[in-house]
Amino acid sequence: MKFSVKTALVSGLVLASSGLAAPVVSARDLTVVSWGGSYQDAQREIYFKPFSEKIGKPVLDEAWDGGIGVLQAKVKAGSPNWDVVQVEAEELALGCADGLFEKIDWSKLGGKDKFLPDAVSDCGVGAIVWSTAIAYDGAKLKDGPKSWADFWDVKKFPGKRSLRKGAKYTLEFALLADGVKRDDVYKVLATPEGVDRAFKKLDELRPNIVWWESGAQPLQLLASGEVVMASAYNGRITGINRTENKNFKVVWPGSIYAIDSWVVLKDAENKQAGQDFIDFASKAENQLMLPGYVAYGLPNVEAAMNVSAEYSTDLPTDANNMTESLPLNVDFWIDNAEALTQRFNAWLAQ
Repeated sequence: MKFSVKTALVSGLVLASSGLAAPVVSARDLTVVSWGGSYQDAQREIYFKPFSEKIGKPVLDEAWDGGIGVLQAKVKAGSPNWDVVQVEAEELALGCADGLFEKIDWSKLGGKDKFLPDAVSDCGVGAIVWSTAIAYDGAKLKDGPKSWADFWDVKKFPGKRSLRKGAKYTLEFALLADGVKRDDVYKVLATPEGVDRAFKKLDELRPNIVWWESGAQPLQLLASGEVVMASAYNGRITGINRTENKNFKVVWPGSIYAIDSWVVLKDAENKQAGQDFIDFASKAENQLMLPGYVAYGLPNVEAAMNVSAEYSTDLPTDANNMTESLPLNVDFWIDNAEALTQRFNAWLAQ
């Protein structure tokens, strides 16, 4: 659900004695933007409410579905109505290069060495380590898929499948399904022949694909039985198991993990409060509460080392879960996103 937030404005008072009006004073509350769903519910309890109590002011939150164009529009129009935003790795890199974000004061956070190396940027601080993986309903499939080859096998597992509507992840998964080794996926995808190979593999599954665009959708499709398996965010899968007593399974081999980061939009009205919020949300004792709500890995090294055994096996950063997973190649997608997205959209329209 997207949360509607209205800007608060304190009107000037007319000074009767002089006939002049005092200037209008802006008093917009700190606005933090994340990905919605059970994850944002957790953030509200762990970060937003406690930080609001700490500063004695409201913290408003909204949800979004990503996209560098959204951030460009807000910043370049001036006076963005968002302050802190959680972004994916490509949005962080592109936005930082484009001047869309404030620089991070790492001294306030205790130094860069307190975080995983990939969670450190001039413009952003790692918020979570998350994975996109195969999900299926263990209550309906006793012996479920073990790989992307299984995901493509409609004879062995009849029914519809769901994938995120976009080139990123979809093309990697297609190559994995076609037998490309994990360590070679981006080497193959960097060639015209590799791209052709990925789309040819997608052609095979096309009649059985239901596309999703927001993180809640693949779980809804699984729950309704409209699809037998789906790509999904690992935290969402574990989250629905906890909140709705489902038995959805995560297939870790072939999953792709990435780091999301907090950023402060350039010239945001509450940029100082935004930096303070990021510092608060990045403290080990606060991050350490997150796996109890939702199963994402922790970029703060001290926090990651102290996750209880009860939760650690559900995290992308667990050693067993990392064995056959691969990291999202951010540089590849920065270089190739435009061309591959155009081709993917053209393929969809055929």
